[in-house]
Amino acid sequence: QVQLVESGGGLVQAGGSLRLSCAASGIIFRLNAMGWYRQAPGKQRELVAVITSGGSTNYADSVKGRFTISRDNARNTVFLQMNSLKPEDTAVYYCNAQGVLNGYWGQGTQVTVSS
Repeated sequence: QVQLVESGGGLVQAGGSLRLSCAASGIIFRLNAMGWYRQAPGKQRELVAVITSGGSTNYADSVKGRFTISRDNARNTVFLQMNSLKPEDTAVYYCNAQGVLNGYWGQGTQVTVSS
């Protein structure tokens, strides 16, 4: 059974930082591209950042220079370091694992940035 468990969300003031973690089980983690997505109220889910099995990264323009995605294959965990947070970063953040055939989602973690 595949499980992606996010943690690290919370309430932070604008300009602050949070670090999200996503622990994966039930997949061959090192073979999966891992991503973070977010969904704000009334909006569609959007890609925030992705890291491939080889370690290449890609970011949404809105978070470039502020967010950093990384992975630890030994711990089956992907991270999202979020700095200089803005109120518009407020959303539920979801972890995604994408293999060759299947994709999986975590349950999401709420990030709220107050102005």
